[in-house]
Amino acid sequence: MNNAKKTRLEAAGWKVGTAADFLGLSKQEAAFVEMKLALARCLRQVRVRRNLSQTRVATLVGSSQSRVAKMESGDPSVSVDLLLRSVLAVGASPGQVVRALAARKRRTPA
Repeated sequence: MNNAKKTRLEAAGWKVGTAADFLGLSKQEAAFVEMKLALARCLRQVRVRRNLSQTRVATLVGSSQSRVAKMESGDPSVSVDLLLRSVLAVGASPGQVVRALAARKRRTPA
């Protein structure tokens, strides 16, 4: 959000903050959520780039299409282990995983 919009909202009586502030997350909890979302984005990007369907990804990881959809949407019931195994199963390199996790820091305010 740009500063002008933030100033207008605060002047109108709105409280402006992050999702972590709203949910009362610690820095560690917020970082964990961001890491899971980065893995979810990476899974979708690699799947689409390789022209794989969610059904095909499900077959590769021994899961269901609906579970893959949950993985890609960042559903909190999906474990980091399953996300990571799935990202690697669709052909992402460990380097791509590291870059996806590192990129999340640029989006997250300190």
